[in-house]
Amino acid sequence: MVQAVQGAGVVVTGAGGGIGAALARRFAAEGARVVVNDLDAARAEAVAEDIGGIALPGDASTIITDARDALGGTVDVYCANAGVASGGSEASGEDVWARAWDVNVMAHVRAAEALLPAWLERGSGRFVATVSAAGLLTMIGAAPYSVTKHGAYAFAEWLSLTYRHRGIKVHAICPQGVRTDMLAATGSAGDLVLQPTAIEAEDVADALFKGIEEDRFLILPHPEVAGFYEARAADPDRWLTNMNRIQQRWEETR
Repeated sequence: MVQAVQGAGVVVTGAGGGIGAALARRFAAEGARVVVNDLDAARAEAVAEDIGGIALPGDASTIITDARDALGGTVDVYCANAGVASGGSEASGEDVWARAWDVNVMAHVRAAEALLPAWLERGSGRFVATVSAAGLLTMIGAAPYSVTKHGAYAFAEWLSLTYRHRGIKVHAICPQGVRTDMLAATGSAGDLVLQPTAIEAEDVADALFKGIEEDRFLILPHPEVAGFYEARAADPDRWLTNMNRIQQRWEETR
């Protein structure tokens, strides 16, 4: 059992399935009190019933007050997990870009704005951002997703460097492919890049809890991402050339 989360009041957004459901189940198994949020009320209620949690359907950006009340006045851990996997290019409609920005970045910002005053006053709080390896690297065929996941990672990083001396813990989870409905929706690009090394959602939860125990910011359920990230930083042009080869292979299959 991870002592840091025993008895904690935890909110997991986008927890009706996939990574969010796996996180909710793991927190509950570790002795936390869990609010399960999802836009799909039936899915939120099913997961909550399964783990003895509290279902709180709705837009993740609007639930902080109700979640705090449901947990007896205090949110100790907030998992900003809800996200949208928007494919497309620079030519994607502005509505696609706006939704990706709103869900993948601004929902995190709004949650932090609502949570931080109480956390800073008491000197503790834990913010978990489900980002993606795309936030460290990129993803072919998915400009809105890649750009906004970079934004989500940057915001988590900023929160950590700004508030860590005041007791705020931040974790950025950056997996590659995870066998969820979101991966299935990535189509041929996901089949080429993500499916071969895809892991289960429970593996992501395991990686997060190991990171909590080790007090690490960056959580890499696929350890090889560290090497890709180092290669990108060391020689950006070589890395981009290699990624472009993957892009060309994808274009040949379409």
